[in-house]
Amino acid sequence: MIRENLYQPFSIEYCTLDKCPKFEHKHNFFELIFIISGTGRQCINQSSFNYRPAHMFLITPEDCHSFDVETTTEFFFLKFNDIYLKKGGLLNENIRRLEYILHNANHQPGCILRNLPDKRLVGPMVEAIIREHENKDVYNQELIQQLVNTLIIVVARNIARYLPEQVNMGTEEKAMDILQYVQHNIYNPEKLKADVISNTFNISEAYMGRYFKKHANETLQQYITNYKTKLIEHRLQFSDKRLTEIAAEFGFTDESHFNKFFRKQKGQSPKEYRKAVQLARAS
Repeated sequence: MIRENLYQPFSIEYCTLDKCPKFEHKHNFFELIFIISGTGRQCINQSSFNYRPAHMFLITPEDCHSFDVETTTEFFFLKFNDIYLKKGGLLNENIRRLEYILHNANHQPGCILRNLPDKRLVGPMVEAIIREHENKDVYNQELIQQLVNTLIIVVARNIARYLPEQVNMGTEEKAMDILQYVQHNIYNPEKLKADVISNTFNISEAYMGRYFKKHANETLQQYITNYKTKLIEHRLQFSDKRLTEIAAEFGFTDESHFNKFFRKQKGQSPKEYRKAVQLARAS
């Protein structure tokens, strides 16, 4: 298995290929891939999908993927890492929205642009990024960064609205609002109490549980627990934060409480989990 690395906060690449090596590979960064023209098949995590122009794919760290080109294809690649998320000019609120992309994208093949107006917006944005990248005009780097940030946020909106695994296209708007409320307040346990959420959305606490499970296929507490666990896994895998810092960030009273929570979900302590991930990468 070939593993790629990224040695800068973000990079832009675009190329035209008549064929693409079928070898599957992983990398330690995030990648947005836009199909400018051409057809073929995308493979991710052992599943495949027919691609065509205007399709965009999100590849996250540890996803295994490859392309099989059928007709000459123009690819646009935007690669970015966690350094860019923190220092690329995105507001803190948008960084947390990005974390939703990283952990709630379904990690399956398929175009992530489900909102038609956004789909029409992305093509011209990609063209503008390529044009600025080629022309090297005054302020082009600043313009590229603003366009990259906008592109990332557009993708975030599509995944947040259309691709959470727990909901489908028929989910009511209020249920989606509850999901997004949880995502926004995941670092504040006081705002995630059942009575607080019930009051916020004007739904009785007795009915809230049935309502949420009907639309999300799991209880509200299960969703909060699973979402928090995914974010903690990301911290342990891709940051050098100390366990005490992670515990404080997610509102645990102390490291012991944090260890108990994580062990219940994953069957091992945060320290054991981080060590196992580091060993797997080194092998």
